[in-house]
Amino acid sequence: MKILIVNKFLHPNGGSETYIFKIGEYLKSIGHQVEYFGMEHQGRCVSNSAQQYTDDMDFHGGNVLTKITYPVKTIYSKEAKQKMNIVLNDFQPDAVHLNNFNFQLTPSVILAVKEYEKKSGRKVKIIYTAHDYQLICPNHMMYSEDAICQKCTEGKFINCLKGKCIHSSTAKSAVGALEGYYWKAKGVYEYIDKIICPSRFMKSKLDTNPVFRDKTVVLHNFIEKPEKLDVKKENYVLYFGRFSHEKGINIIAQAKDIPFVCAGSGPLEDYLNKFSHIKNVGFKSDSELEMLIRKAKCSVYPSIWYENCPFSVMESIMYGTPVVGADIGGIPELIDDSQTGILFESGNALAFAKAIKSLITDDEKLNQMQQNCLKKHFDTVEQYTQKYLKLIEEI
Repeated sequence: MKILIVNKFLHPNGGSETYIFKIGEYLKSIGHQVEYFGMEHQGRCVSNSAQQYTDDMDFHGGNVLTKITYPVKTIYSKEAKQKMNIVLNDFQPDAVHLNNFNFQLTPSVILAVKEYEKKSGRKVKIIYTAHDYQLICPNHMMYSEDAICQKCTEGKFINCLKGKCIHSSTAKSAVGALEGYYWKAKGVYEYIDKIICPSRFMKSKLDTNPVFRDKTVVLHNFIEKPEKLDVKKENYVLYFGRFSHEKGINIIAQAKDIPFVCAGSGPLEDYLNKFSHIKNVGFKSDSELEMLIRKAKCSVYPSIWYENCPFSVMESIMYGTPVVGADIGGIPELIDDSQTGILFESGNALAFAKAIKSLITDDEKLNQMQQNCLKKHFDTVEQYTQKYLKLIEEI
């Protein structure tokens, strides 16, 4: 099978990029042909044989003329459609797998697929993995003004402008609202055959839109089973990820009698550094992060927004470290309460601290949970991709 994977970033940038690279690598290993389409970037590590990529869009840089044209290009991209057409004609895929494409590539790439189908007489299956809420929320998070927001889910995108939901900017939020209305009027998302939802929660939100309701399928993210290591636990609780309000950093700050190690970066870094019970070790990755996770008594995921299927929770459990996680979004689908971690009411600082203390002060309970974590099963990339291929074949 020939599969064209579409994502705006084709270099290591986050969870969605890790996802597309690993799937593509495994698909190739079992005999399928895989190519990629997205933006050009000096760090690009995947390709297509036609060597066609859109220009890199840096919203924080560029000259005046470039910045003036961005609002139009983030709604409709003539460049993305034209170059996508070249790739389609060259590669002739059986399926196109869409990932994060809004703003930089735009749904123009979907129009390119339909145009190619019409000219070639070939059916191309279109699947989409919902890494975030971009199909129903212009700011992709369903979170605005430090609170959950569901005002746009029924297509009322004017609420994005009213709430200045994109970077607190009237101009950017107006563009986001206009983009939502434009593609809704074009009916472009009706062309998607199947939508992969990494959590049941994501499916429940997308299903509020009748356009998506009969297309959604739940496939939780995959993660590789690490080797077993005999690591001695140390006396700290770990948070690793982005230092931002929606991630619950404020709740960690309030738990002043618990020793935290925080690994990451973000806008609340200076705020976090003010607290003596928190040791900020900065951004960590690979083996350094692995050992931080393995040695922690437990890790925490105190989000106050609708997380989808966070790799961090899965990663912690795979390394034998229980997770104290907020009962919001897709987090409860990953934690077996009182078995591989503890769920607490999202935003409740007292319940958060109580849950952690009940775990780290009870060695027997902690040891049992650690053993439960090591026995926990999540799909590997091989298992996930077999389900993914079956889904494509059934279209």
